[in-house]
Amino acid sequence: MHIVPASLHNSLVRAAYQQRGFTDSEAEDAARFCELAARHGIKTHNAIKALHLDDLFGSKAGGCVPGAVIRDVTPPGKFAASRIWDAQRKLGPSTAFAAMEEAIRLADTFGIAQISVDHAFHYLWGGGYVMEAAKRGYIAYTNCTAALAEVVPFQGSFPTLGTNPHSWGFPTTEALGFPLVVDWATSTVAMGRVQQCKREGKQLPIDAAVDAQGQPTTDPHAATALLPFGAHKGYGLSLINELVAALIGGSLPTLRSRPVPAGEKRTCTFYFQVIHPEALNAGAFAMGRSQSANVHAVIQDILGHGNEKCLLPGQPEAEAARLSAHAGGLLFTASEIAELAAVAQSTHQPAWNLEDFPVFTPAP
Repeated sequence: MHIVPASLHNSLVRAAYQQRGFTDSEAEDAARFCELAARHGIKTHNAIKALHLDDLFGSKAGGCVPGAVIRDVTPPGKFAASRIWDAQRKLGPSTAFAAMEEAIRLADTFGIAQISVDHAFHYLWGGGYVMEAAKRGYIAYTNCTAALAEVVPFQGSFPTLGTNPHSWGFPTTEALGFPLVVDWATSTVAMGRVQQCKREGKQLPIDAAVDAQGQPTTDPHAATALLPFGAHKGYGLSLINELVAALIGGSLPTLRSRPVPAGEKRTCTFYFQVIHPEALNAGAFAMGRSQSANVHAVIQDILGHGNEKCLLPGQPEAEAARLSAHAGGLLFTASEIAELAAVAQSTHQPAWNLEDFPVFTPAP
């Protein structure tokens, strides 16, 4: 791994988005998101993936509109703790950051809040948004429909579902030292992992993908579609996203990000929920514990009894952030730097040369 200064990384991301016509604030949101992903070791949804998505389905293909303005279409006088937004194909991270802020504001008043978003462009790593809310003391959840239908339903043969992630964040920093983040695509791996394996010359896990003939494959170059994790269980969780999307306004999964007939839709949908912990507090904790102390006690019990070496969701991301802090920058592989060097060249930014980025050696 090589150390890249966050300021240099963010400057490159901002320049790439500004070159594509995005506003300064949108470019700043993109840089903020991509730094957040890189800092926490998220290889499948970093700047490389963000720009790749925009190339395929975003500003160059009409799926994302630089400078778009979100419309609040909530019925007047109804649903005080809810907001219904038409993103008008605004940049995904800009929409998601704004939605989470609005949900937090509403949860401070009502205890719980939800934001549904139609006509959206993919926000990439949902875990980042719930993590940031959890760091501020809230329970947060989000799901979305993926940019493409590339997952085969359980016992099916044709991809009609998205990778459709679910992301939960819990305010456990006081109890654990980091927020607990449960974040997963409903496919065995994300398509970003397929791209990462291609980049790094690695194989896919067994029962993660199929080739063009619908046969299981571990070759990322042969993979054309993905399989749900846990067979019928991942399938059911993926289906939840499609049903929530259908209720919001999302259309047929197989049409997303593809050319559509007149009157049809090709955009994603988002759903956000934030809960203030005090809105759940029944106050009768055993042994006179506080709410936070009770959370800590429950986690310690789960990790006790010989389970002390078990990882908690969010722990790998917290460890990656610790390593980034120790390194004093963001950590990228040589192949990732080569990808970012190509972005620098295409945006007329200072050249990225591998030898300029020191190798990171973790402390023993």
